[in-house]
Amino acid sequence: MNKNIVCIGAGYIGGPTMAVIAKMNPDRKVVVVDINAARIKAWNSKDFALPIYEPGLVDVVKEVRGKNLFFSTDIAKAIAECDIVFVGVNTPTKMFGKGAGRASDLQYWEATARSIKKIAETPKIIVEKSTLPVRTAAAMDAILNCDGENRFTVLSNPEFLAEGTAIRDLLTPDRVLIGGPKTPAGDKAVAELVDVYAGKGDRWVPRERILTTNVWSAELTKLAANAFLAQRVSSINAIAGLCEATGADVDEVARVIGADNRIGPKFLKAGPGFGGSCFKKDVLNLVYLCESFGLHTAAEYWNGVIKMNDHQQERIVSRLFSAMFNTLANKKIALFGFAFKADTGDTRETPAGTVARLLAEEHVRLTITDPKALGNAKKDLADLTAADITYAKDPYAAAKEADAVLVMTDWREYPSLDWKKIYRSMRKPALVFDTRNCLDRDALEKTGFKVLNIGK
Repeated sequence: MNKNIVCIGAGYIGGPTMAVIAKMNPDRKVVVVDINAARIKAWNSKDFALPIYEPGLVDVVKEVRGKNLFFSTDIAKAIAECDIVFVGVNTPTKMFGKGAGRASDLQYWEATARSIKKIAETPKIIVEKSTLPVRTAAAMDAILNCDGENRFTVLSNPEFLAEGTAIRDLLTPDRVLIGGPKTPAGDKAVAELVDVYAGKGDRWVPRERILTTNVWSAELTKLAANAFLAQRVSSINAIAGLCEATGADVDEVARVIGADNRIGPKFLKAGPGFGGSCFKKDVLNLVYLCESFGLHTAAEYWNGVIKMNDHQQERIVSRLFSAMFNTLANKKIALFGFAFKADTGDTRETPAGTVARLLAEEHVRLTITDPKALGNAKKDLADLTAADITYAKDPYAAAKEADAVLVMTDWREYPSLDWKKIYRSMRKPALVFDTRNCLDRDALEKTGFKVLNIGK
């Protein structure tokens, strides 16, 4: 008999993942639960005004919601009626006490483990879906099985989704990783989860793409994978600065480097630096782990990835300062794009947020525009009460009478804008700083703009 599934946490991990699991397992009941009633209400909204934006997500939810996918605040009922429990609660960076600024804050995870222990009366497979430090599964197992009955088997199943392509990544993943204890119960639980990802009739993920390891390897792999990707972003941005100083073109350098099949072309796009919920948090977690085990040189190495990322955003403001006659005070800058990447409304750790705060320190008059992230931008910058910050859905309105346009997110609509119209509406000399290198520089310069790029 196929086992029913519940996911605790209806955020960026739980919502999309469970929607696709329900789609590919129509004979399983899948319930997503959360203590946030407003979030669950949005998932259940009649007009499908979902709490997160992700291309393709609405179509999947429309297909399965109310059939075998359900959203609820009744956590106890869902846990009691399911066989497999995915845990997708938030694990932010700890901002207090030991490990502050680097370690993961596990208080929500522990509270969830204790709730499962209190509610569940039958054996369950517990699946870590949140990104957690190595050996967290052992702590979860200790809480759940403290009575010696061993009714719970804890697995690690980290997600490798990229926001903006999450649905595509879920439907056709390059790999699924499942870590379990090397015991008969662990092997059986891993096999159960493998069946979930294989889908009904083995029509979802090919078995050879479902990789199994021990629990500790699975937990560490997630941190390591994100650290390696973040490292590539910081590496190409370090080269970008050298390109600007020497007259080289970072796109040409990246193209040739990427042609080496030992390196490959992905994550070699220079820009304002990485953002999102995972990269910085996971690299900092890796730094803390290295320090905890006395690997201080390794910790310093990975911390350098973070320092380079922070430096890139500081460098953007410094270049803007120099290009605008060494003063930004009372000048209007239109910031195009606040989301950390295109095709998402997510603004967690977005480079645009850091840049906006640095510009506010320079007493800039800042107008922010973004097609999907304006609401989050207002929340993120709400504490800057003394700053002159306005928000505009329309990029043309945002750019009106601006001294500069600062492109921070490579939304597809930006290259298609009428840049001649934008130029006519701006104060002169008009500047465009394209930190994503996504616009036609030659066309902008012919229009009359002074243009800055990253790595050029």
